[in-house]
Amino acid sequence: MAYTHSITSSLPWKDAVERTREALSQEGFGVLTEIDVRATFTKKLGQEAGDAVGDYIILGACNPKLAQRGITAEPQLGALLPCNVVVRRAPEDTETTIETIDPQTMVKVSDSEAIRDVANDADERLTRALNNIAS
Repeated sequence: MAYTHSITSSLPWKDAVERTREALSQEGFGVLTEIDVRATFTKKLGQEAGDAVGDYIILGACNPKLAQRGITAEPQLGALLPCNVVVRRAPEDTETTIETIDPQTMVKVSDSEAIRDVANDADERLTRALNNIAS
């Protein structure tokens, strides 16, 4: 079961993260949260666990207009927000993977037409962002 959209990039790690932020911004998304998984694993589980996961961050991206439309239509939708975007590179990899949640996942838990519209809009924007990173 696929629940993400994914691309790989040969950009260096830091450039891939920056390009991801820029591409999200161009589509109206701000980054509300950032989780450095490597740092968290290192702190909580030890250096070996952090090194094993490699470079891995989760960006909590939010487009306020889409979030407002979705939460207005279905207040419990907030439990699925923000849209997570992962930028990761395992220690042995030469490419960085960038993946976003597939907003159509929201449609699977709601039969609301308004949620379907929000998911479609978010899907188009996130797909364009990934395409922008890849180009």
